[in-house]
Amino acid sequence: MTTTSERAVASRMRQMSQRISQSVFDGSRLRVVLLVDVHEGAQQQFLEAYEQLCNQVASVPGHVSDQLCQSIENPSQWLITSEWESAPPFLTWVNSEEHVRMVQPLHSCVRDTRSLRFHVVRETGGPAAEAASGARRLQTAPRIGDGVIRHALTFTVKPGSEETVAKILADYASPEPRVDDTTRLCRTSLFMHGNRVVRAIEVRGDLLAALRHVARQPEVRAVEEAINPYLEQDRDLDDQESARVFFTRAALPAVHHVTAGQEGADTERVALYYPALEGRGMRLAELLAQQDAAADGPDNPVLRSTIFQRDDVVVRLIDLRAGLGADPARMLGLGDHTRTAELLELLDTDALGADASSLKKRSALQEGDFARLLTLTRMDLITDRRAPAA
Repeated sequence: MTTTSERAVASRMRQMSQRISQSVFDGSRLRVVLLVDVHEGAQQQFLEAYEQLCNQVASVPGHVSDQLCQSIENPSQWLITSEWESAPPFLTWVNSEEHVRMVQPLHSCVRDTRSLRFHVVRETGGPAAEAASGARRLQTAPRIGDGVIRHALTFTVKPGSEETVAKILADYASPEPRVDDTTRLCRTSLFMHGNRVVRAIEVRGDLLAALRHVARQPEVRAVEEAINPYLEQDRDLDDQESARVFFTRAALPAVHHVTAGQEGADTERVALYYPALEGRGMRLAELLAQQDAAADGPDNPVLRSTIFQRDDVVVRLIDLRAGLGADPARMLGLGDHTRTAELLELLDTDALGADASSLKKRSALQEGDFARLLTLTRMDLITDRRAPAA
């Protein structure tokens, strides 16, 4: 018999699944699907490179198993599937420099790849499979999305060039929003914090197709060429491998998104930068996600929140309700005292300046401290552009 408390928990989970369109932090198993198009005649080379990679991945924490499949219709098409205990250990690995080095041998024999990631919601099979699935975590409820894919890129520029780079990034001509019949660019928001640049994009349809579409636009290429001399990481856009490595390292995936209501005409977009101590970025992002998931009510100034994380870089993009006034603690995602204390321990306050470092010495933050931390983490808006309605 289901108890009252169990029904309450189930009801809360259904409400959260309605509000949260994306999260990697529910603890359920992850299935990763990699579609690979191999150059003609390079199948054996690809197989050998995969065997080497497979042996290395087997020792990665959180990895459970993988399979390599070859198309029965086209031998150039391959499918790699892997299972992980949950999404965070996979994302920690796939976004690491170790992964960049591991997959290097595959590049010379692969024409194209496409990666898809799925939480396991249900599992069917015989008695043995059902018994095994009972011991493994499945996503408890389907999430309700809004049809928008959110992604970001981040990179740093040479100190002293920030003003020049900001002007270049603000003056570009917007690309054609229509990618194809099913894909469209919806919004691009550019922010800077010191010498760090963050470009957040929203897409309906195929993210990879949208990214490739943008890269081909002359106006975008001109901006990328113009900022090249100021980048801390060198790149050559005419060299496919150089460009690929740069954009691989620049990828800043969305790990959590929550929407609390409909956007109004006067909604304000804000980005906050939370530099984490080495190796603590994922946990910091999880704390912010927990706070976002728990926050609710008409007095909450945060209408939407998207958390992006890669390594020790955490960025929270929020849309604020108009007319509610500033609430620094809730804007920061720090409404809970316990989570606030842990977040300060995870935060690399030295990267935010001496004022932020002094906050770690406080036993509890006061209202003025939240306002100061909000000022220190808030990124400068360079441009925020929406595509016209289709």
